[in-house]
Amino acid sequence: MTSPNAYTITNSQNGNLAFKLFHFSDNNHYDHLQRNNYYSLIWVKKGKGKVKADFAEHHFEENSLLAFSPYQPFMICTAENIEGIAIHFHPDFYCIHMHQKEVSCNGVLFNNIYQPPFTQISESATDTFNMVIEQMKNEMQNAGIAQYELLISYLKILLITASRLKAEQLLEATNNTNDTKEPFILQNLKDAIELNFKTKHAPSHYADLLNISAKALAKLSKTHFNKTLTDLISERIIIEAKRELYLTNKAVKEIAYELGYDDEHYFSRFFKTNADISPQGYRETVGFAKATPLTGI
Repeated sequence: MTSPNAYTITNSQNGNLAFKLFHFSDNNHYDHLQRNNYYSLIWVKKGKGKVKADFAEHHFEENSLLAFSPYQPFMICTAENIEGIAIHFHPDFYCIHMHQKEVSCNGVLFNNIYQPPFTQISESATDTFNMVIEQMKNEMQNAGIAQYELLISYLKILLITASRLKAEQLLEATNNTNDTKEPFILQNLKDAIELNFKTKHAPSHYADLLNISAKALAKLSKTHFNKTLTDLISERIIIEAKRELYLTNKAVKEIAYELGYDDEHYFSRFFKTNADISPQGYRETVGFAKATPLTGI
């Protein structure tokens, strides 16, 4: 289905959204809390404001690309009209987990718990984005053979371009920091969470691992990541749980146990508190044990 400002493909098997591209000229779409069962790329070409995502609030400038994962809570607040282009795609259309080796956007654009969920778009990337988006619109207006594959190719160009740009910006920010001690501790914290989030769920565990007081570590986390240490740990657990729910056919009880929860019901409550949906509900709306992408969308 197409309109002058919106282009949509639905999944013929269930009628749900598979891929959508549309222009927006205000914030009506995103001025309330979003928890969607698809990925969102929101390119704000004009205007600025703040985005509330997960447990934090961040200010963004004009020409920023905001990126959100399925059921990641977010809301955009602005004092002025914003204009831009949004692309939504369901994991059945394109799953970043399954294609991580091709695109490498997971942990950079999406599911990066330590950085704001947006990337400043450069002038050269703007040209690339505009060109690719026009190609997408043309393809959706005049569908031909292998439309799905062609749209995936265009989407991959956007994801790779944005991921490279964000990686460059993160490296530049790290190189420009004046304090070498704190980033070293913070990197150790990231490594510790990545190695231990399945077994260590309390902030005190990480303070002990890093030989720093819990109060000092909590202050560092809040200052540099704009989140509490508890929030960081919870987000990392939820990201892994979502990945397992989508990519495997493991029972919820098994996933809970692998993430350090002996009580399946406690884990389910924890998941619902953070994702606003039950583990089974997530699996049913986002996907379940998808070995290959859907065809015939």
